[in-house]
Amino acid sequence: MDQRPGTAGLRKKVAVFSQAHYLEMFTQAVFTTLNLRSGARLVIGGDGRYFNAQAIQRLMAVAVANGVREIIVGQHGLLSTPAASHLIRTRQAHAGFILTASHNPGGPAGDFGLKFNTPTGGQAPEQVTNEVFRVSQQLQGYSVATLPHIDLARIGRIEFEGVRVEVVDPVADYSRLMESLFDFDRIAAWLASGRRVCFDAMHGVTGPYARQILVDRLGAAPESLLHAESLPDFGGLHPDPNPIDAAELVARSRADNPPDLLAASDGDGDRNMILGPRLFLSPCDSVALMLANITRIPGYQGGIPGVARSMPTSRALDVVAASQGLPCYETPTGWRFFCNLLEAGRIGLCGEESFGTSSAHCREKDGLWAVLFWLNLLAVDGRSLPGMLSAHWAIFGRHHYQRWDYDVADASRASDLMAALRNLLPALRGTNPAGGVIETADDFHYRDPVDGSESAHQGVRLIFSNGARIVYRLSGTGTSGATLRVYLEQHVTTAEAIARSTVEAVTPLGRLAAQIARIGHHTGLAEPTGMI
Repeated sequence: MDQRPGTAGLRKKVAVFSQAHYLEMFTQAVFTTLNLRSGARLVIGGDGRYFNAQAIQRLMAVAVANGVREIIVGQHGLLSTPAASHLIRTRQAHAGFILTASHNPGGPAGDFGLKFNTPTGGQAPEQVTNEVFRVSQQLQGYSVATLPHIDLARIGRIEFEGVRVEVVDPVADYSRLMESLFDFDRIAAWLASGRRVCFDAMHGVTGPYARQILVDRLGAAPESLLHAESLPDFGGLHPDPNPIDAAELVARSRADNPPDLLAASDGDGDRNMILGPRLFLSPCDSVALMLANITRIPGYQGGIPGVARSMPTSRALDVVAASQGLPCYETPTGWRFFCNLLEAGRIGLCGEESFGTSSAHCREKDGLWAVLFWLNLLAVDGRSLPGMLSAHWAIFGRHHYQRWDYDVADASRASDLMAALRNLLPALRGTNPAGGVIETADDFHYRDPVDGSESAHQGVRLIFSNGARIVYRLSGTGTSGATLRVYLEQHVTTAEAIARSTVEAVTPLGRLAAQIARIGHHTGLAEPTGMI
């Protein structure tokens, strides 16, 4: 078993996961580590990708053999990641398994994943996942029970030999949670007045959620939904809500008479992209505007204790938090770092640049929650999304922000680049390569303020005196190779600088970033393979 330590689960090609014993061995490693008491309750669901249904049957057999006596599973094996998190919490489950490879492609030749969540509804902490990895290297076998085939299409309870399996509506509990946070009547009235929304489910798990909430409950037109049928191969789409992979939605935002709000979510429903008429709303700006207006939303009228962002995310959130006297925590990339802060009651809103945003309502990022937040805010404010964003920049300044990705086939070359860059850091401090002195040049090291755990080597930061910042980080979300992510940020406050295009504002910074890290030398890539 080659599960990488430090992740909340395992992500591999379908061909790897579907081979005999592979899924069972990883699952056994998790149960051995968790050591759940006999009679434990488990939540299981997934994003509906290829191999989802078969994997659930195999997972349940191992779970029962390890003492689990109650299993709650979404109808057809479906549960969005935030809905699964909520269900774990409300049903007081001892653990949960979410079958997803997030935004990665599906189908027989695509990716599959299995991650486990704790009783808090959040991702397992690093010390637990490291122990799972250690155990997986020592296992000689696994325990498995002989179970009848469970009909996942039929809602209801099935009981046999002291085991209860409950197949539940995957949307119902989540929908009630959303209605407790947002003013559904106000949103419905806004839509009835002629306002329009367009939501792209990208053939992922959120199709049924969007249909029940946006169309059936809030009254959006059925044609407001794109790619709303959950498909095991995501219809051949790459279910990642970004301007490249959701190009059809971007085109609609730029067409004549576009909808007032356009949005997309990914395969498992935990990410979001927000668009307005001829406007792409950066995830960094999105969470900052959410904070600036959060008490206008019913579920947050009492305010929140603090906020957090991942280190590569722009500092737009920091500026708003400072204006409200709120702490703003900077964490490594990975939602589990937010979970500790949420559980401790230190934050009520968090976000990351990779299209993830959420609040204390669950312990995962939540794509549809973000869409409903924006619908509620637009209904309350009355202005257009571009109008709200322009007004926000006039108060707080604009953080021009872009991510340049370099897909490197040979992961060792990307690792060599990062090692060389770390060695260069002492020489970079105090230099002035592009109109601003490098005041900070470090390899981000995080000490969790809740449990004191430490996470080293979380990304190289170059922070300039003129409001610029460059961050380098290797991404681990794929199943092969490596992606070097370079994050470029320039904070400006003058009207002229705010009005410039982001591409114009950050391209010189991107060229400097490539020069400093000698990206071409180490990777052979003269240009980024993607820009978001």
